[in-house]
Amino acid sequence: MRFAKLHGTANDFIYVDARAGFPGDPAALAPRLCDRRRGIGADGLILLLAPSNGEADCRMAIYNADGSRAEMCGNGIRGLAKFVRDRGLSRAEPLRVETDAGVKTIRTHASGSGRVARVTVDMGRPVWDGRGIPVAADGEVVERPLEVDGRGWAVTCVSMGNPHCVVFVDDVAGLALADLGPRFARHPFFPRGVNTEFVRPLGPERLEMRVWERGAGETMACGTGACAAAVAAARTGRSGRRVVVALPGGELEIDWLPDDRILMTGDAVEVFEGQVEI
Repeated sequence: MRFAKLHGTANDFIYVDARAGFPGDPAALAPRLCDRRRGIGADGLILLLAPSNGEADCRMAIYNADGSRAEMCGNGIRGLAKFVRDRGLSRAEPLRVETDAGVKTIRTHASGSGRVARVTVDMGRPVWDGRGIPVAADGEVVERPLEVDGRGWAVTCVSMGNPHCVVFVDDVAGLALADLGPRFARHPFFPRGVNTEFVRPLGPERLEMRVWERGAGETMACGTGACAAAVAAARTGRSGRRVVVALPGGELEIDWLPDDRILMTGDAVEVFEGQVEI
């Protein structure tokens, strides 16, 4: 099977052009392919598929490293845009990509070589209603007290096509995320699990963040999580509506527009391509 490995802010994925079919069950294969010792190594597997209707130019299916499906991935969709554009698989501008969280509109920015270097994604509008995230509560969840493993936290929850829980802290570097992250992800308040962002505001235009993803553990970056952190910070008066989110893997620019749409801009880098036996 031919594949390419790409990353966005060090959040890395295996990409396969599966428009003509995929050799096996991707949910079963994803853990083996994503294994960093016995496989290719990645945070997830992303398939390029034909769109299901005329509203999009292509479709993406995302499998986390544990084989579970993800509705949407901000870093992953930037890599897909580069994968498609650099190989001439679509010349549509903007590129419309169908995801499990709806159709996303993407604009690519080329380097001097003509290859895609940066990508801007219209991530849509945040969902604040508890049942739409989902969480086990009606209405909005903004700065709501939540007890996790005997400790009280103030949480702000939002969906960016997938569920997020944003927690503002004074220190992100010192958090024992490997212990804390799974406790949030498995908490009964989140019926479908949750991606948890621990965020330190650094002024009106900058945030520092670490993330625990429900299907991948701690990752170097999370695009939907950066969007969730940005809107939560703006909503609670900790930042403006245009911020840079600093993650272990790099920086993402987030712009929450007056019409409620969120634009995310970041890098897209191809690491290598190859062939693997299935």
